[in-house]
Amino acid sequence: MDGELDVLGRIQELVEAEHVLRARFGRGEVADEEEHTRLAALEKQLDQCWDLLRQRRARAAAGQDPADAQVRPAEQVEGYLS
Repeated sequence: MDGELDVLGRIQELVEAEHVLRARFGRGEVADEEEHTRLAALEKQLDQCWDLLRQRRARAAAGQDPADAQVRPAEQVEGYLS
């Protein structure tokens, strides 16, 4: 992802995909197991995007190049405490 707007755009896409999936599940178009599997994948991707956005903003605030921020592995991002 190139910039903050790209990351924000990706976050919006993932949120929309989550809403569509939940709506399809509500209409009975998606099985329970499939919904859980796909939601888990979407949530991991969202966590990675939010982490990348925070990294970019922190680097910019510290006078560093935001472009040097990297997408971290889902396992690492998922292990963070709020």
